Amino acid sequence: MFTGLIKDIGIIKKINSITEGKEFIIEAPKLTSQIQVDDSIATNGVCLTAIAVDNSSFKVQLIHTTLEKSNLGKLKEGSKVNLELALRANDRLGGHFVQGHINTVGTISNMESQGKNVDITIHYPASYRKYILKEGSIALDGISLTISDVIDSTGDFMVSIIPHTYENTTLCQKTIGDSVNIEVDMLAKYIENLNKYA
Repeated sequence: MFTGLIKDIGIIKKINSITEGKEFIIEAPKLTSQIQVDDSIATNGVCLTAIAVDNSSFKVQLIHTTLEKSNLGKLKEGSKVNLELALRANDRLGGHFVQGHINTVGTISNMESQGKNVDITIHYPASYRKYILKEGSIALDGISLTISDVIDSTGDFMVSIIPHTYENTTLCQKTIGDSVNIEVDMLAKYIENLNKYA
């Protein structure tokens, strides 16, 4: 379980292709002292397990399903990723509950400065419209954000990014046409499931 508050930006140092998918070695010297083998680390919002750790980096394995369902399969050596360690039971919950289970991938359709903030518009698959709520929570590449507007005519939603979030996540490197991992609010999924089988 995560909160969607990014703790560091890691750099993919090495990508190894294996039968089961890929292995990433991610450089993150700020976090490695806090990571042990078997720990969960949200990487662009995807919950991955550390299988090896050294002084400045950790290794994770990505199965084919993860590579196909998220934007991690498009990353290359040198790519930067948002990182968050798993929530401790005694931590503050500053964002919202994020599982690290990506639901779909969206595409940035517009980016526009509003004073010091940046409004980012995301185009997403129509089948996820029922989870998209103005002022509702959403995680984009693992970042806990609030939906500021929903534009049904184009199949988009908008998030407004404050300078601190923009500068301390990979959002500052994004451009129109880039993909983002989307995890919708888990509470909405549970409510949908309860209604379905009630």
